[in-house]
Amino acid sequence: MVVETDDETSSRTPGRRRWPGRVFDRGVDPDPRFSLANERTFLAWIRTSLALFAAGIALEALALPIAPGLRRAAAVVLIVLGAAAPVQAWIGWLRTEAALRLGRSLPPPALAMPLGLGLVLAAGLILVGLVR
Repeated sequence: MVVETDDETSSRTPGRRRWPGRVFDRGVDPDPRFSLANERTFLAWIRTSLALFAAGIALEALALPIAPGLRRAAAVVLIVLGAAAPVQAWIGWLRTEAALRLGRSLPPPALAMPLGLGLVLAAGLILVGLVR
């Protein structure tokens, strides 16, 4: 069942502002499939954040045979990455939605490189901690 609304002009209708205005006050509404895909990507980053938090907490909470100092350092790195992932989610959503509305190329993930390097660091700390 398709429900028709007057949302086609919602971004241009005075008095019906959507938040954040710096995204929705520009351009035109894109195909809803693209906006929904952008939201799914946002939620994937949130899930990644939860997984990183869980990994960091589990690493420290479980009695794994890893050198304690390196285990704690890896746990801290994972938790910091878990805190950075929602920032990536929000920045990525803003930039992508703005690009969709303006008909521009999609931007690359802003924090993908630091997050990837952090994961490599955490893996290195765990590996070194396992062989000690």
